[in-house]
Amino acid sequence: MSIEINTECLLCHLRRNLETARSLGDEQTAMAFARELMGLYLDVPEDASSSALTPAVNKLFRKYYGLEEDRFRKEKEESNRFVLARMEDIRGRVEQARDPLYAALQFAILGNYIDFSALQGKVSFQKLDELLEQAAEMDIDSAVYHRMCQDLKNGKKLLYLTDNAGEICFDRIFAEQIQKQYPHLQITFCVRGVPVHNDATREDAAAVGIPFPVVDNGNGVGGTELSLLSEEAKQAVNEADVIIAKGQGNTETLYGCGLNIYYAFLIKCSRFVQVFRQPLLTPMLVAE
Repeated sequence: MSIEINTECLLCHLRRNLETARSLGDEQTAMAFARELMGLYLDVPEDASSSALTPAVNKLFRKYYGLEEDRFRKEKEESNRFVLARMEDIRGRVEQARDPLYAALQFAILGNYIDFSALQGKVSFQKLDELLEQAAEMDIDSAVYHRMCQDLKNGKKLLYLTDNAGEICFDRIFAEQIQKQYPHLQITFCVRGVPVHNDATREDAAAVGIPFPVVDNGNGVGGTELSLLSEEAKQAVNEADVIIAKGQGNTETLYGCGLNIYYAFLIKCSRFVQVFRQPLLTPMLVAE
């Protein structure tokens, strides 16, 4: 019921976290951190995703380096401001498109680029501006898109699982188009329960003016672990006719669970290249 962690995930996870640790202090501290980190790998369940390690790793960073829980706060605020400044232009382009809902989905998937964890040190707002100009050229699986539209038409409740700050602005535009085309749908947004990486929380949802009810998942996993959900998030999942899950973290933790989920993301790591057999930064809309 997830995209299981494998040796490639472990290598990537170890490299990214040790590079961060080495940048924060001396070699002796980094080695102590590394020993405990590798101990986490020994204890991880065989069917777990790499996102399941997030809370324990963040705890290690606080233990050895005193990093605050919301250590990506600056990047999150910058991301929200960047996209908010462009929202009216993006809305205009969406409204003028032949299929506004499809156009809004293109921007929503493109927004998954704003990932300071998977794309560590490589997120560029200049690059994002370039991607925004190319959004209309994005190809999305038409069969999956039309199936999603049919489910939205027939459904009563949609749960929208968000991923990153900044990206959540694009999600707002997409969800507004869904509401416009399917006004009978009750839409609920779900964010992270505590700060994790640059993922969106209630604070980010408020900062970008999400006009729908917002629940949080009640935990610090960088995805959606069904067994760890808060009661309100669990209820939202159980009542949803359709779920849209943004980003790799939500895909990692949910893929194969059997719920009526549409995964929307950019491929940003070699593990996803293996699973979905597409190159890096390929836009994906995948039905459960």
